[in-house]
Amino acid sequence: MVKLIKITNINTYITCPDGINLIVVRVDTNQPGLYGLGCATYTQRCKAVVTVIEEYIKPLILGRNVMETQELWNLMNNNGYWRNGPVVNNAVSGVDMALWDIKGKIANLPVYDLIGGKSREAVALYCYANGESRDDILEKASKRIEEGFHYIRLQYFPMQGYSQCQRDWRPDGAKKGFYQDPHAYIQEIIGLFGDARSKLGFEPELIHDVHERIPVSDAISLAKELEPMKLFFLEDLLSPEYSDYYKIIKNVCTTPIAHGELCTNPLEWKRLISEHLIDFIRVHFSMIGGFTPAIKLAHFSEAFGVRTAWHGPTDMNPVGHVAQMHMDLVSPNFGIQEWSEFADSVHEVFEGIPKVKNGYAYVNDKPGFGIEFNEVNAKKYPHQDGIVEWTQFRHTDGSLFTP
Repeated sequence: MVKLIKITNINTYITCPDGINLIVVRVDTNQPGLYGLGCATYTQRCKAVVTVIEEYIKPLILGRNVMETQELWNLMNNNGYWRNGPVVNNAVSGVDMALWDIKGKIANLPVYDLIGGKSREAVALYCYANGESRDDILEKASKRIEEGFHYIRLQYFPMQGYSQCQRDWRPDGAKKGFYQDPHAYIQEIIGLFGDARSKLGFEPELIHDVHERIPVSDAISLAKELEPMKLFFLEDLLSPEYSDYYKIIKNVCTTPIAHGELCTNPLEWKRLISEHLIDFIRVHFSMIGGFTPAIKLAHFSEAFGVRTAWHGPTDMNPVGHVAQMHMDLVSPNFGIQEWSEFADSVHEVFEGIPKVKNGYAYVNDKPGFGIEFNEVNAKKYPHQDGIVEWTQFRHTDGSLFTP
């Protein structure tokens, strides 16, 4: 009789190798040397995620069969009764990804072979050309093209408040924060992409991320104004609360729309996909609960002709990035994968990060997700406390803007 492989321990680590807190989950089993790794990174509330895993999920699933990923996902998701929030979703994700990693190791196969096998040999990436000015951005874009990238996101440094795109109209005594003027921002972005097409031509596929930071009427205007620039897509134009307005955008222009960075609940994307209101789904695997629900979302999107463009920021550990790439390799409806690149310090902590060549990522063929975590090196980069400031965007009158 085959010995039942059970969960014997769950450890959670916070490491900060590039100035961003990353959460790693390790699930151990009763089979010596067999363990899995997952991503539970919610940088802005990382201690809350660790508490949920250690105080609630760990005692709930110790001793359970590691192969029952669907049963365990349902148990972790439903046990707290209220669900679909970013803290619990990330906690569930960390364990869920680790269980899939274990599954691959048991089968001695990479995870992509467990969910259908490769549809392509490598994953097409979009990279960043972030800068302080138009010339800076376009110079970086040209360099990226020389490096072999075909898909490039043009952006003023998004976490520095878009200081280039505002009229300073704040009143006396206004609170500190990142001020943004939507109209000035729109005019600057239209000018940026006009210059980009003039200098780079129409061969490179260009992308822009709004980060949900302009009002609805301005978002509609921007999508229409950028239509002649033939973007690959315009990213996260609206927050989930205002996503019904995508129907208006689809009625007035053909600019492709990618959406999903802030989504945590299936109700936030169900109608957008089934009614063809977006072109690319852009959720963050750990924010929706891990690999198990992401498989379902990929299939659901395929049925309605929506392509995938999973969120791949710096605040996701390499296990999360690679889990998304395993899905990318398999999905017929794969569109593009965001690539934020990793600092040398991240490579010290994580081994097996994909190789990038000519705009494509090549994952290794090791069992599971093929990523290893160096606990000793991780301790060199301890958790960093502090108030999150980059989310404190404000209107020109000083009031907070909700992305």
